[in-house]
Amino acid sequence: MERDMDQDTLSRIAEALERMAPAPVAAPDFDAAEAFVWHVEPDRLEPVKNVNRVDLSLLVGLGRTRDTLLENTVQFARGLPANNALLWGARGMGKSSLVKAIHAEVLRQELPLKIVELQREDLPSVSRLLNLLRESEARFLLFCDDLSFSHDDQHYKSLKAVLDGGIEGRPDNVIFYATSNRRHLMPRDMIENERSSAINPGEAVEEKVSLSDRFGLWLGFHPCGQDDYLAMIRGYCDAFGIEIDDATLRAEAIEWQATRGARSGRVAWQYVTDLAGRRGVRID
Repeated sequence: MERDMDQDTLSRIAEALERMAPAPVAAPDFDAAEAFVWHVEPDRLEPVKNVNRVDLSLLVGLGRTRDTLLENTVQFARGLPANNALLWGARGMGKSSLVKAIHAEVLRQELPLKIVELQREDLPSVSRLLNLLRESEARFLLFCDDLSFSHDDQHYKSLKAVLDGGIEGRPDNVIFYATSNRRHLMPRDMIENERSSAINPGEAVEEKVSLSDRFGLWLGFHPCGQDDYLAMIRGYCDAFGIEIDDATLRAEAIEWQATRGARSGRVAWQYVTDLAGRRGVRID
């Protein structure tokens, strides 16, 4: 009887261990798509047939930033040395849109590059994802949108596996791009609070702040001026065939941004969406 109970206990323990350490995920068919999203529980890479993005030419006011990131991405797609990139700054100024648009531009140049989106909350699984990508001959742009950490967040430790790679090193066929509203990936007041209460203020938040130093490229996005805001809207209208004279566009667009208390690329797109709907124009 005791032997049966011991066997039952061992079986339950074995089943629990299997759930905690799932079998390695089978390599997906990377020829199925140019874009994938990483999911966990269970681990899997799901292909994305149609990526939600805008054309690179429609991203106004990003000249040098756009050119720098494009050059870096093209280098990587060609198998040359390239840096991980952190795109930080004002909300709604096209950080994630730029990453996706540049991926499309690289494909237009007939260079091989897959994009894989990783959610911030799934960072603890990143080592499993990297092991999967390492086995492929394809080249991957690993992308994490809206990356930031709070004072009790330990996910930043997993990020080091992407940036530094630990003992194995980051796979040569993987580059990492992240967007954040914070230059140092953590709130400024949290940095100041931890420094003021620490025994050694200089080292209090060094481990977290140093994460941003591990990105070879820092690309800043700043609030746009009125001229750039209006140029964005005019560019969208011309691209989608929305007819509107300059005086009307200017008056409506300025009123639109005033009611929202903000002026950004996102606000410009929201106005164009409203305008297209009122004018009966479909946006593809």
